[in-house]
Amino acid sequence: MSICSFKLQSASHLGLPAYSQSNFLGLGVGSLLPTECAASGRSIRNRRHEYRVLRALVNRDAGHCSYFVRRGISPSRRVSESGRRRQTLHRRKLMKSTCNVLEATEAPVIELEQPFLPWDVEPVGLKGQKRTDLRKILILGAGPIVIGQACEFDYSGTQACKALKEEGYEVVLINSNPATIMTDPEIADRTYITPMTPELVEKIMEQERPDAVLPTMGGQTALNLAVALSEMGILEKYGIELIGAKLDAIRKAEDRDLFKQAMNRIGVKSPPSGIATTLDECFQIAESIGEYPLIIRPAFTLGGTGGGIAYNKEEFEAICKSGLAASVCSQVLVEKSLLGWKEYELEVMRDLADNVVIICSIENIDPMGVHTGDSITVAPAQTLTDKEYQRLRDQAVAIMREIGVECGGSNVQFAVNPKDGEVMVIEMNPRVSRSSALASKATGFPIAKMAAKLSVGYTLDLIPNDITKKTPASFEPSIDYVVTKIPRFAFEKFPGSQPVLTTQMKSVGEAMALGRTFQESFQKAIRSLETGHHGWGCEKVKELDWDLEKLKYSLRVPNPDRMYAIYAVLKRGMTQKEVHELTFIDPWFIAQLGELIEVEEFLGMTSLTDLTKEDLYELKRRGFSDKQIGYATGTSEKEVRAHRIALGVVPAYKRVDTCAAEFEANTPYLYSSYDDECESSPNNKKKVLILGGGPNRIGQGIEFDYCCCHACFALQGAGYETIMMNSNPETVSTDYDTSDRLYFEPLTTEDVLNVIDLERPDGIIMQFGGQTPLKLAVPIQNYLDEFKPEAASGSGLVKIWGTSPDSIDAAEDRKRFNAMLDELGIKQPPGGIARSEEDALEIAAKVGFPVVVRPSYVLGGRAMEIVYSSDKLKAYLETAVQVDPERPVLVDRYLTDASEIDVDSLADAEGNVVIGGIMEHIEQAGVHSGDSACSIPTLTVSSHALSTIRKWTSELAKKLKVLGLMNCQYAITASDEVYILEANPRASRTVPFVSKAIGHPLAKYAALLMSGKSFRDIGFMEEVIPNHVSVKEAVLPFDKFQGCDVLLGPEMRSTGEVMGIDYGFDMAFAKAQIAANQKLPLSGTVFISMNDLTKPKVLPIAKGFSELGFNVLATQGTAALLDSQGIPVQRVLKVHEGRPHAGDMLANGQIQLVVITSSGDSLDQIDGRQIRRMALAYKVPIITTIAGALATLEAIKGLKQSPVSMVALQEFFEAEKV
Repeated sequence: MSICSFKLQSASHLGLPAYSQSNFLGLGVGSLLPTECAASGRSIRNRRHEYRVLRALVNRDAGHCSYFVRRGISPSRRVSESGRRRQTLHRRKLMKSTCNVLEATEAPVIELEQPFLPWDVEPVGLKGQKRTDLRKILILGAGPIVIGQACEFDYSGTQACKALKEEGYEVVLINSNPATIMTDPEIADRTYITPMTPELVEKIMEQERPDAVLPTMGGQTALNLAVALSEMGILEKYGIELIGAKLDAIRKAEDRDLFKQAMNRIGVKSPPSGIATTLDECFQIAESIGEYPLIIRPAFTLGGTGGGIAYNKEEFEAICKSGLAASVCSQVLVEKSLLGWKEYELEVMRDLADNVVIICSIENIDPMGVHTGDSITVAPAQTLTDKEYQRLRDQAVAIMREIGVECGGSNVQFAVNPKDGEVMVIEMNPRVSRSSALASKATGFPIAKMAAKLSVGYTLDLIPNDITKKTPASFEPSIDYVVTKIPRFAFEKFPGSQPVLTTQMKSVGEAMALGRTFQESFQKAIRSLETGHHGWGCEKVKELDWDLEKLKYSLRVPNPDRMYAIYAVLKRGMTQKEVHELTFIDPWFIAQLGELIEVEEFLGMTSLTDLTKEDLYELKRRGFSDKQIGYATGTSEKEVRAHRIALGVVPAYKRVDTCAAEFEANTPYLYSSYDDECESSPNNKKKVLILGGGPNRIGQGIEFDYCCCHACFALQGAGYETIMMNSNPETVSTDYDTSDRLYFEPLTTEDVLNVIDLERPDGIIMQFGGQTPLKLAVPIQNYLDEFKPEAASGSGLVKIWGTSPDSIDAAEDRKRFNAMLDELGIKQPPGGIARSEEDALEIAAKVGFPVVVRPSYVLGGRAMEIVYSSDKLKAYLETAVQVDPERPVLVDRYLTDASEIDVDSLADAEGNVVIGGIMEHIEQAGVHSGDSACSIPTLTVSSHALSTIRKWTSELAKKLKVLGLMNCQYAITASDEVYILEANPRASRTVPFVSKAIGHPLAKYAALLMSGKSFRDIGFMEEVIPNHVSVKEAVLPFDKFQGCDVLLGPEMRSTGEVMGIDYGFDMAFAKAQIAANQKLPLSGTVFISMNDLTKPKVLPIAKGFSELGFNVLATQGTAALLDSQGIPVQRVLKVHEGRPHAGDMLANGQIQLVVITSSGDSLDQIDGRQIRRMALAYKVPIITTIAGALATLEAIKGLKQSPVSMVALQEFFEAEKV
């Protein structure tokens, strides 16, 4: 056997600890570090068959040498349990050999003595391997999108449904989230969009009688539900089996005490800790550990909910109380802090034959103390020594076996002490997790699909890899690139909350990027976030203006912008060693960032025309965007692009194939890099490029991904090749099998134009991905107009499909929109456009307070506010937005007591318009539509107002020349006057809800209309008014942001939504509330506190609750009014009036429902906020609007009168067809 040696620069160059310098072998088994030499990747990719190879990948600048050999074991060969090998199938074994000096410019390839025999023949005989005693399987979904549990579980649930149906099983799905692909009626055989409580799920089990329940695809929600169903005896009652993870395994992994005991049995270290179920026990454990800070981790919770880091006794008490309340079993783990240790994750799969494979290693750039969902992460792990990696592998396999995860995927998290390499396990998730979605997209290995197959009896060696078609699932993925994930945050949406990252997850989304080097993938990931940065550096960042002490604080305390503080201090000359000492980020990563600073300095001394072809290739391989290069060289992005293309510097697209090109794979999943060999192979078919929505954020989430997926499905059916471009690893749109081709790329002008130049599609769809692609519409249209690229199919020029960018701009530009409305005679609230503070004050004085103010061109009501005085308006203009001629602010009269209406409509190329759905908001105008509950059909809107709305919608769609979807929002006053608030000629976040409510896929219809079909062609000619009632309710993340108030307003704060469907509004609304985790009481005490404006309107609410048998509790002013009207009421003190007050009664469990409206004054900011936060903390339902209280009263009345019925989505529409 040949031996290869390399020149290895001193490991001290990287700042590594002395103990690891003699064994610095980098990534270890199953992982590759891409070299900055493009040649190394090519040399691997050109040797696709015959032998396993030794990959030697040299990072020339960092002196980082990593090598390993993978030795094949044929799929039929099993490893005996007695052997206890560190790996089961397809062992990758690191070659231990002496290093001699060798200068290498290209990765050497070394032939081994033993050839690997690939699956050249498709595997046969799978039938009979699966379980035949199961006929019907119930899949538990994840419910609404919340922080810590997002649309990655739509991805996993959808994959599971498809995989099990493919095997011939009947699939029943339960999920309360309408904005998911998995709840489309064709995905499962029976779909229940319903609350996920044990009592209601039992009713479905009684009706459906499934043979088994699969709980591992729905996150923590599904696991906790499965545990509850088992402990209540419901599974045993109906003879239903848990598959994927048994109850003992779930308990052992999720129960902190059982997990600790299990680790002790197998000799795996965990941090010194103790289990507590009371506050006293928490303090006893803290005393025994003996030092702060301490980590508090609640059991059976999601995204670290209720947990945190306590640096003193006061914080410790507050976090322990929160954690005990958040845990379903009132249990917390109090453990010694490992702050500063490095954190890693392994994605592991096991089958019923005890085969175990490691799918992916993931390294957190942020050290311990930051929730992994909030940390920047990199795959594969970059800074582990081989010994450390092997130790993690061994322990992960041992943990899987000890916990008893019989089959499926799990996530194991470790901490490694950078001083001596000591390893401790943090936790494991016995299910498909958030990291599983990331690992799936990072490697191309469909973890959820494989886990579903394993749950019904298959073993890893008998499941073919969909990507290679030549290897089994037991063949561990290898990747010859680096993947970087960066989270996105929304602290600005929650005034009063501190932008500090701890063990409780706070991010609302994430972006992922792939590159041949860490630097390339890191910079691509930053620009994928869409936060105004076009990479790391080569731009003006606010941190450059901070003083040194503020920068040091930002380095010490983890926060969303810490990377830019690192940039600022490195620019100022702080040493890399000092940065490491302040952040505990591994020196290797800091060295990589330091190199980017050096490159930026080089660019600053170089003109664009002096940059050679080689220079540009080097810059691009380090991830620099055209925008960054333009900034550094004093030129424009357009000039850089022209110079780059003139020199022939264009991206090459590489395939994600799970095997680092050992086998030829025709995967449709690609990413860009700057190599010579492009593997994309575009064709001349009719094709459409669909631009996705990028990372999730408040205001732009899964609903837009849903629309993009539907566009793919519809256009594939119409004969088009569909090309998806997106940067979000959580979504169904970035599944390898959703579109015909997937480009996992940032959604920027540069990156989109690169794909357009390569593919030359017939059409580009930009209206389905929210504001992200819409912002690109004008520059892309300008490019198409200037260069007129021809479609590869030969059918004409490349075009943007659907409503033109100019029409979209006309709807967004207030001046143009106003002129259009005047021409059509459509009324809107009086207002104007302010380009200065003086303009804003003048408009407000003219229309009268209160006014709604907001910046133009925003999504999710960003920085929108209702102000009641000139002083408040001045404060808004000073703190919330910058107002100038380039950034105008809209000032409109606020319509007090108006109801709000949402309308989704469609238009075809012939000028026909069809209403998709008219939704009536439950909350009155002034609450953002994304945060308001709404119903289809409308309940209280007059026929006159509906007629006006339909007429105006049609006229406006024709005037804007809409082609596809349009959303309009209207307000109706108490006098039945109708006003239009805004129009958006694009997909809206309500499209999935409306589609489920009416039984028609609006996004599919819109995509077909964009392709040139008419309403007649698709068979959708008129508005559908369903016989049932559908209610959408928002889910809000206030519990994650300490210090913020829970009031609803014009700025959107919800992260997700749920849906309730029934034949009456009361039960539909009740289902929606229960699904949103509002535990509606049927008896007890209602606390009511009204401001002066809403006091008269509370009378029917208080009277209604009293008639239902509730005790009514109220503060002085409200109590006096109720008493004067003969409504029984008990007076209670406000917080500032003395004790016992309403807060005391909340803490004592004496209040079951809170109805409170804010006065907005300084006293309410103290008293009112405290009561509202206490209700949230004690999980007491809280209602902050009159309309919401009235709807809740009706729902409770309905629940008291009749039981909740469970009806499958398919049944509603089957019944209406009869």
